[in-house]
Amino acid sequence: MIVLSGLNLNGIEKITDVLKASKFRARQIHNWIYLKSVKTIDEMTDLSVKFREELKKIAVVTDTKIKVKQESSDGTLKYLLEYPDGECVETVLMRFDNRANLTACVSSQVGCAVNCSFCATGKRGFIRNLTYKEIIEQVLTIQRDTGLKVTNVVFMGQGEPLLNLDNVLMAMKIFNENFQIGARRITISTSGIIPGIEKLASVDMQSTLALSLHAPNHEIRKKLMQIENKYPMSELKKALKDYIAKTGRRITIEYLLIKDLNDTLESVKELVAYLHDLKCNINLIPYNSTEKNDYQKPSGNSIMRFKSLLEQSGKKVTVRLERGSDIDAACGQLRGKVDV
Repeated sequence: MIVLSGLNLNGIEKITDVLKASKFRARQIHNWIYLKSVKTIDEMTDLSVKFREELKKIAVVTDTKIKVKQESSDGTLKYLLEYPDGECVETVLMRFDNRANLTACVSSQVGCAVNCSFCATGKRGFIRNLTYKEIIEQVLTIQRDTGLKVTNVVFMGQGEPLLNLDNVLMAMKIFNENFQIGARRITISTSGIIPGIEKLASVDMQSTLALSLHAPNHEIRKKLMQIENKYPMSELKKALKDYIAKTGRRITIEYLLIKDLNDTLESVKELVAYLHDLKCNINLIPYNSTEKNDYQKPSGNSIMRFKSLLEQSGKKVTVRLERGSDIDAACGQLRGKVDV
């Protein structure tokens, strides 16, 4: 059985060719999937009943199931999705009261090999990469379930996107061309996979690269992120400078604030020194609690002091709004499995 979700127009035209239907029918199907987010072929009401019955014999809209859906007190939605092989991932829809943007936080892998000490996903280990169809299915599921149109996509869910870059790039292309989501509204986050950053620099995409730095120096970063042993900050900076030079794009530095570990005055000074010659914005992320570590969130005053001191360096600094922490949907809390 053919799954229609994830097919581009050419792929759908091959199906309509088999059914001896026109290319116009293919465009109708394409619009029903990507712009109207239907769940079933029967909902494609501008197709004749006879044609729908023929199409149903060889195709379905989706083979992905919503296993669990949770809604936060702030309106954030978290979905545990199950793919045909039984593997599950989580994806999140973030809504902000004062913004028109609807942001989908998508996963790129089942589990994660990077295993950062503050992140729940890495505790599962790496299981497998998601296909590009499985990635875009996350956004389609959100749209089908809510009836809303996703406007922004961030690759900040489970997994390391740059370790599954071919599928991620294909998904980004489909988001841009089929979902009509502007490339500048797509952000790809990485823990610092240098070969992936180098490859991304050669791709003609206007999307934003976000680096999960989370530390002001090599020693603290080693404690937080094992990837620092393979791709240390000194080499990472060279890759970032090359990326900026080749693309002309400003990058985003993500910095997780953990009480008494990387939120000190000395940490600010080291971070300013490291970033001073990088074209970047800085996004501070107050730590969200997960199991199996003793990290704590800094006080509000400590967060604001850190932000103020960073801003004195001339960089644009924001503090990420906490969304969905009461349903474990915030940064670092996604696990992608059912609790037993």
